[in-house]
Amino acid sequence: MKSRMVGMLFSIILISVPFGLGGCNTTKTAPPTESPSAAVTPTGTPTETPTPSDSPSLTPSPSTKPPLPPQTNQKPQVYWLAASQTKVALTPVEIKIPSTSDKTAQAQLTAAMEQLLKGPTDKAVTSTVPAETKLNSIEVQKDGVHVDLSKSFTSGGGSKSMQGRLGQVIYTASSINPTDPVWISVDGAPLKVLGGEGLEVSQPMTREEFAKNFSL
Repeated sequence: MKSRMVGMLFSIILISVPFGLGGCNTTKTAPPTESPSAAVTPTGTPTETPTPSDSPSLTPSPSTKPPLPPQTNQKPQVYWLAASQTKVALTPVEIKIPSTSDKTAQAQLTAAMEQLLKGPTDKAVTSTVPAETKLNSIEVQKDGVHVDLSKSFTSGGGSKSMQGRLGQVIYTASSINPTDPVWISVDGAPLKVLGGEGLEVSQPMTREEFAKNFSL
């Protein structure tokens, strides 16, 4: 009985072994490979390293020079009156300053104003400044050019004569720097009214104001 059971058990083992061995002898399956479609490919184009631009920069180079300021007339001038067919115009004449003279603006304007009060030597021009007028002083200050004349400056002549002499003084006193305001006084008192017709004079007065308010 015992031997029979052993035989049966041996038979069962023999039957099961081939199946196990068959499982071991089956063809090995190759490891799965990724299909070509599964491969990851870059979707964008590679970014190039930026290189310096050859276009000119908007920033000015150190060699660029700033624009020069407006030039002023550095030489003093005397303004006379010249008549044409239609009007009288202020006409500048440059004066000659000796090389040994004082080159300051005040000294040059003093020379110009003294020549104005002497009157013209050229018959093509004239002056309405009375010959007896004297220059008391002229000073170049931060607020403009201050001119003090004798009382004779206000004597004689009509409105055109008054406007002419006023323009001559203003333009001559501002001949070095045309934008300078000019302060005019007579024997130390600010000039407010000029002539018997009451020509009002604002203090100070510039060339622009004179051209706007008066017509020769």
